[in-house]
Amino acid sequence: MTDRIVVLGAGYGGCAAIRSLEDELGDEDELVWIAEEDYHLLLHEVHRCIQTPDARESVTIPVGAIKNDDTRFVQATVTGIDVDDRVVELADRDDIDYDYAVVGLGSRTAFHGVDGLEAHALTVKSLGDALAINEHLVDATRGASRSDPARIVVGGGGLTGIQVAGEVASWADEHDASMEIDLVEHSADVFPGHDHEFQGAIRNQLEAHDVEIDTRTAITAVEDETIAFDERDPMEYDVLIWTGGVTGQDALETADIDKDHNRLYTDATLETSDDRVFALGDSALVHQDNEEGPLTEEAIWETIVDDDLADVPPPTAEAAWEEGEHIGENVARAVAGRDREHWAYMNKGTVVSIGDAAVAHDVIGIPINTFGGLGARIVKKAISARWIESITSVQRAAHSLSDM
Repeated sequence: MTDRIVVLGAGYGGCAAIRSLEDELGDEDELVWIAEEDYHLLLHEVHRCIQTPDARESVTIPVGAIKNDDTRFVQATVTGIDVDDRVVELADRDDIDYDYAVVGLGSRTAFHGVDGLEAHALTVKSLGDALAINEHLVDATRGASRSDPARIVVGGGGLTGIQVAGEVASWADEHDASMEIDLVEHSADVFPGHDHEFQGAIRNQLEAHDVEIDTRTAITAVEDETIAFDERDPMEYDVLIWTGGVTGQDALETADIDKDHNRLYTDATLETSDDRVFALGDSALVHQDNEEGPLTEEAIWETIVDDDLADVPPPTAEAAWEEGEHIGENVARAVAGRDREHWAYMNKGTVVSIGDAAVAHDVIGIPINTFGGLGARIVKKAISARWIESITSVQRAAHSLSDM
């Protein structure tokens, strides 16, 4: 009997799942890959396009370079999943039925109900977003001067916000632009939930790049040229970039699966409340309790910092990668009627880019707890190389890294 397995999304989890499923499934099974774009985006490197738009070639990989010839690819927007009829609903195309589905649709930016924020802020969820930020920087600095610099505000001091602020600062330095950059974070420090030494090293790098850091500062409203805050004076701005949270995709709104804000709860096997649907990456709340609700990003990182082996994976590319590799085996087990294997995330360390610099922390195999400089930059490039090689080839990995 032929089973059709459908993978939704071409992010880290989706790509890793495709490669894993191609290895694990039998010849009689059909594998269908559905994604909105016909390329995989290296989202952890897309901020490079803020400084250098030409980097788009090195941060995208065509799906044809990833999948086998036998895997059918469908470029389409997923609008819903009907778990009763086992159908994936698509915009402007015929729906596709499935026997098993792997949901890796990623996430949307969460605006937390802040008045005016969604209408006025740029986001960093796609290649187009990064290129749009570059265009806004160019426009904002055309009429700027040393006495009247453009003000760029980055909301959210997590991983994305830190890397975006660093990239904006590098762009300003490269173009000798008159610009002030503010990184605004509501928690007590940047990269909340992390080791204090790591936070301090990141802060030092940001300040070395002339980024002003405003912690314990919550945005309460946004207008055309002004940001209002809780317990401080408003700030005028020219460009606002918001990185302060994620929520699930609208396509999962009506899916009859246990979820929170359109992110699907899974157990340690990555299986959802529907035994024909698996989920991973930002589409999933892995190992979390749907009675207590999902953990905040800060709480997730605190768990990982305290324990080398964590029950809850962080919202990172590497975690989604591991989930994708594991999900192939578990879907194959489900098809064969066998028990699924449990999975847990092992923390291998964290590396953060700040412009052309980087800071690394708790990297497996390196005796120094926190470090920067050339060593951190090499680790960052090695991670990207390992990922690209795992879904394509050594040659493509080497070529892509030469352009980064």
